[in-house]
Amino acid sequence: MQDRVLLAHGSGGQLSHDLINKKIVSAFGNPILDKLDDSAVFELTGNERLAFTTDSYVVSPIFFAGGDIGKLAVCGTVNDLSMSGAVPLYLSLAFIIEEGFLVTDLERIVNSICQVATEARIKIVAGDTKVVNQGSADKIFVNTSGVGIVPPGINISGANAKPGDKIIISGTIGDHGMAIMSQREGLSFSTTLQSDCAPLNHLVAEMLQESQCINSLRDPTRGGLATSLNEIAKQSEVGIEIQEQLIPAKDEVRGACELLGFDPFYVANEGKLIAVVAEEAAEGLVRKMKKQPYGERAVIIGQVCSQHPGRVVLKTPYGSSRILDMLSGELLPRIC
Repeated sequence: MQDRVLLAHGSGGQLSHDLINKKIVSAFGNPILDKLDDSAVFELTGNERLAFTTDSYVVSPIFFAGGDIGKLAVCGTVNDLSMSGAVPLYLSLAFIIEEGFLVTDLERIVNSICQVATEARIKIVAGDTKVVNQGSADKIFVNTSGVGIVPPGINISGANAKPGDKIIISGTIGDHGMAIMSQREGLSFSTTLQSDCAPLNHLVAEMLQESQCINSLRDPTRGGLATSLNEIAKQSEVGIEIQEQLIPAKDEVRGACELLGFDPFYVANEGKLIAVVAEEAAEGLVRKMKKQPYGERAVIIGQVCSQHPGRVVLKTPYGSSRILDMLSGELLPRIC
């Protein structure tokens, strides 16, 4: 199977990184692309800097508790821009639609996009629509690209984490992935398990008003918390240690993971962020985040260290430790 692309290559984990680095980035490598942050950041004239990102969405099912493919596309692109500290301004929107797709479902997706774009205060300014033969796509695929401005003095990158920095998570982990998987598997719980899909640009703006001592930001989407922390550890060549008992997760998510045999540390999120911040700024940032609707369960979960560079270590409540590697296979296909 070495000459074939597998579903696992789309997991966001180690196989994804191998495919991207060895087969794609190596062909186009340049100083901007080689950083492999959520957005490319570059200067135009003077000190003005732009952030640019693009993403495609193939989630199944296209409608799920807490969102749909349209809301997911806008939130994902807005959040990728925000993880560079940028203020998102403009998005493009492209649809690839399978012949026979219901026009009422397309209208529902477009209305959802309008609502979340209004919430994020961004404009859809360009787009494209293609229709393919029945059986050539799975209902509808969406691509979005986004542009934003990076304010002066902001320097946020996965390569900027430093020993002594604290690690903050903005809320519960695994909500999106388990909402999708529970719907696929027909699982039900005493309370509705919903995706956390949300635009985080206003939360990031509030954080930067509180302090500019934010070194790295990541939205832990495919591959979840563990994979995103591994990316930061490898980019910055530092070690990361997190405390298991401090990491928030809903009972429904833990229950669904247990039923289906998943580890919540590797389950996708679409409305959470990881912040790596200077130690002296951490407590103030958490207090600020807790005042925002998408950060009310923010908590410090660990710290950056100089030991075991490139590794993430999970400290358990029992005094033991285990290494959290990057996701190695395909945990949940078609999750975003």
